[in-house]
Amino acid sequence: MKTTITTRHCEISDTLRRRAESITERLSLVALNPIEATVVFGQEGLSSTAELQFRVARDTPLIAKAAAEDHRTALDRAEEKMRRQIERSSGRVRTSRRQDAPQS
Repeated sequence: MKTTITTRHCEISDTLRRRAESITERLSLVALNPIEATVVFGQEGLSSTAELQFRVARDTPLIAKAAAEDHRTALDRAEEKMRRQIERSSGRVRTSRRQDAPQS
């Protein structure tokens, strides 16, 4: 799986970059057929943001954004949001619901 880490209007440490890579690696183990992961760190005013994007085969991209006082906390919050999305999308059964006539 290809992982891209980008920053907007800020600089991040190598430690945070390695942490982002390990998080995407862990999430890729949960996702079904992951193709690409993108992590975007940003600075908006006094708030630090982290955005995780996962591209999964034959599905719409999954996006989780979070803001906090520092990038590490924002990344952790985004990871939790992404984990819930991945679990929801991988556990989804795509069958049509058929309503049976009530039996009397």
